[in-house]
Amino acid sequence: MPLTQPQKRFLRSRAHSIKSIVMIGSAGLTPAVIRELDLSLAHHELLKVRVNAGDREARKAIIERMCAETQSTLIQGIGHVAVLYRPAKHTQIPLPRC
Repeated sequence: MPLTQPQKRFLRSRAHSIKSIVMIGSAGLTPAVIRELDLSLAHHELLKVRVNAGDREARKAIIERMCAETQSTLIQGIGHVAVLYRPAKHTQIPLPRC
């Protein structure tokens, strides 16, 4: 889902106060983690995910795979934390029209 810059800015501001719900450790992106991400996105729409991978390239690859497998959009990635968004069927976060 393509988002405009004002919509991404709005979602970044909403994500600022939430805590990381899912944490990806040394085992990497397993099917169980993907299933948990999918359930969490369906319930919350906006997630912070902590990715504890060794280097920047490994984190980037994991985040890209997460987005692809959950059909979510990367809103922001800073350090070990990524913010993902996927609208639910009955959306709880009304996006600004821009």
